[in-house]
Amino acid sequence: MHLNVETLALVDGGQALVLALMLWFGTRNGSNHAVKGLRLRAVALLVEACGDFVLAFDDKLSALAVLLFGNTFNLTAQALTIVALRMVLNRSLRWREALLLGVTGWLGVVYFSTAHPDYRVRVLWGSCIFVCNSLLNISALWGGCRKRDTRAQCLLLWTYILAIALLAWRNVSLWTLTAPPQSIGVPSAVNVIYVLLFGLQPLLASVGFLLLYNEILQRDLYDLARIDPLTGVINRLGLLEASQSMLARARAKRESIGVLLIDADHFKSINDRFGHDDGDRVLLELVANIRRMLRTSDRVGRVGGEEFLVLSPSVKEADLLALAERIRSAVERTSFSISGQSYALTVSIGAAIADAGEPDMMAARRRADAALYQAKRAGRNRVMLAAP
Repeated sequence: MHLNVETLALVDGGQALVLALMLWFGTRNGSNHAVKGLRLRAVALLVEACGDFVLAFDDKLSALAVLLFGNTFNLTAQALTIVALRMVLNRSLRWREALLLGVTGWLGVVYFSTAHPDYRVRVLWGSCIFVCNSLLNISALWGGCRKRDTRAQCLLLWTYILAIALLAWRNVSLWTLTAPPQSIGVPSAVNVIYVLLFGLQPLLASVGFLLLYNEILQRDLYDLARIDPLTGVINRLGLLEASQSMLARARAKRESIGVLLIDADHFKSINDRFGHDDGDRVLLELVANIRRMLRTSDRVGRVGGEEFLVLSPSVKEADLLALAERIRSAVERTSFSISGQSYALTVSIGAAIADAGEPDMMAARRRADAALYQAKRAGRNRVMLAAP
């Protein structure tokens, strides 16, 4: 088979069509932003395939029709891809910039095809528009290569960088050749190499999109296993991992870790009187009060029910007691609104210090639990420090 531009364009179009169908039907059961982004990428691939098919059957169309329709499809696909990528990454969509670049690119192609026909200038103009589109994608992906769990962003980043390099090579070739081709459909080494290599870009980008979606799913599953769905703080597993990493750092620095066990007083009466929905809203406001008192290095997690655990690294007893008192006082001063009624809530707090030499945090947890029990027996709404 003779390798020419039309044959390569037909292969590229078939490849883009298959990828579009795979992405569309492979994500039809999802509804989150990442799935919507993949489906929009599938639409972009379908539009891109139309542009390839226009070039593949250029002998059936006029030169102007091939030029206008082909560029319309390609510029539309580029704009859709910008929005799709940012949708997958959950970033600002930048659809206005994508639309503006698409319209500007199309008007320039029309101008350099009819009013001022110049093939090399037209290619340069289209290349500049593609570079601007790619820079929008690169800005969304920037920094991904430095994170171990975002290798797909690195693949996509390099895909767009290499596409820009290919465009630069094509333009340099057109301006330095003594007899450059005057159309993309003209058989020439520059055109064949360009269409062959540029046809790989949709494949690499689509693989990158799928890998990126897989990474997002993995992160979501990781968070689901460690985040309490009601309050948004970490759960028992998250607390276990946080305590292990904190203890490792404490050993290295020979520092202690503060442990606070916080329990809402008489919380069962709220659920019995107002119902669990209002009780959940009270828990959310309680967590907000706790978080406002913490440092960035502190962690709070839900142990269960209305009981929460705070881990505070690099603190002494006095600092830990001061933190516990700030939390207790903040909750006591807060007027909780339940079904239109104002309700006062208090907390009892047990505090303990975990030394860097302890094998794990369980002993400190038990001491904090014993101190919490003492606080409740002493009348609630107070802080008790566990004995060393």
